Amino acid sequence: MTVIILKLILAHLIGDFFLQPKSWVKDKEKKKLKSIWLYVHVAVLVALMFLVVWDLSYTPLILGIALLHLIIDALKLILHRKKTKRLFFFIDQLLHLISIIGLTAMLYADAIDMTLILDTNLLTLLICVAFLTKPTSIIMKVIFSKWNISKLTKDNESLKDAGNYIGVLERLLVFIFIITDHWEAVGFLITAKSVFRFGDLTASKERKLTEYILIGTLISFGIAILTSLLYLNLINYV
Repeated sequence: MTVIILKLILAHLIGDFFLQPKSWVKDKEKKKLKSIWLYVHVAVLVALMFLVVWDLSYTPLILGIALLHLIIDALKLILHRKKTKRLFFFIDQLLHLISIIGLTAMLYADAIDMTLILDTNLLTLLICVAFLTKPTSIIMKVIFSKWNISKLTKDNESLKDAGNYIGVLERLLVFIFIITDHWEAVGFLITAKSVFRFGDLTASKERKLTEYILIGTLISFGIAILTSLLYLNLINYV
């Protein structure tokens, strides 16, 4: 049962974050239940779950999760407002996670999982790595949507999406360092980033920019550290 849950979570991450363009999200927010992309998104998710699970005996579970996903997304589109957009984003993801775990536990509580532990560890690793890339970047954007950061970070000479790539790389490095028991390398990475950023902060003399960079760094490293610790605890538990 554990392996099935992990596979379904992996499918959810891919479907909700990697295979859902911004244009779909904007269209859904504008047209709500009339948006065709709401149903295309759920269809993509169904296809992903079948592909990842690769077992037609789980069809009732997959269709049940898809139906719950549609209901949760529909409720979010109907109820959320601009001021509550961040809150509903996190509630939405939490409900999706609960629906996957809860429905699987209800339908297959007595199922005996014969999958090798190696498969479970690999799935957990893939989920953590996937989560630390685009999903975490989107989570951070949702958090920072509270403030108007564009004026502080506007720089015509910066590389396109450079900050996003840097964030992904630093989180993956932190994850690798921790799961390989090299905590000292995490400290070195934080120090190195601080040194590179010091010049920007000194030149700008902007308190808001300093706070923005500090918050972003702490959130990014914090999520990476918590994900790494969760991974280590899960593989030890399994």
